[in-house]
Amino acid sequence: MDKALIDTDVILDSFFDRKPFAEYSGHILHLCETGKIKGYLTPVAYSNLYYILRQSAPHGKVIEKLKQLLKITDVLVMNKNVISYALDSGFKDFEDSLQNYSAVLSQNINLIITRNIRDYKKSELGVFTPELYLKSLNTTP
Repeated sequence: MDKALIDTDVILDSFFDRKPFAEYSGHILHLCETGKIKGYLTPVAYSNLYYILRQSAPHGKVIEKLKQLLKITDVLVMNKNVISYALDSGFKDFEDSLQNYSAVLSQNINLIITRNIRDYKKSELGVFTPELYLKSLNTTP
C-alpha cells in the first residue's frame, strides 16, 4: 500500500470543490477513506487548513471538517530534526520543506501528492499530482 504525504492544496481543492481539480483530489481522499492508500498530513497542514477554512465557515464547522479528515488520514511528526533539515534544504518554500522532511524523516512515506510538483522538485520522494497518481494506479474518479 502506498503511503503518501498529501499536500494542503489537494485537501483544499476537494473541500472547496475547485474545478477542475476537485474530482481528482476527492478521489485521493476516497482512497484514504477506503484504505487503498495511507494518507498523511502534517501539523502545519492542519493549521493552514484551519486558517483558510475559518475564513469562510464558523469555528465549529471547521473543527468538524478537520475531525473527519483526521479519521481517514494520519499525522506526521515535526520536530527539531525536521526543522533543521528544512532550514538547510534549499527549498524555496519553507512550509513545503517542512512537509517534505517530515515525510522523508518518517522513513514511512514513499510519495507526495500535490498539485504543485515544482514546489517539491528537491524532494527525494516521488511527487505526483492527484491526476497523475490516479493514472499510475489505472483508476479514475
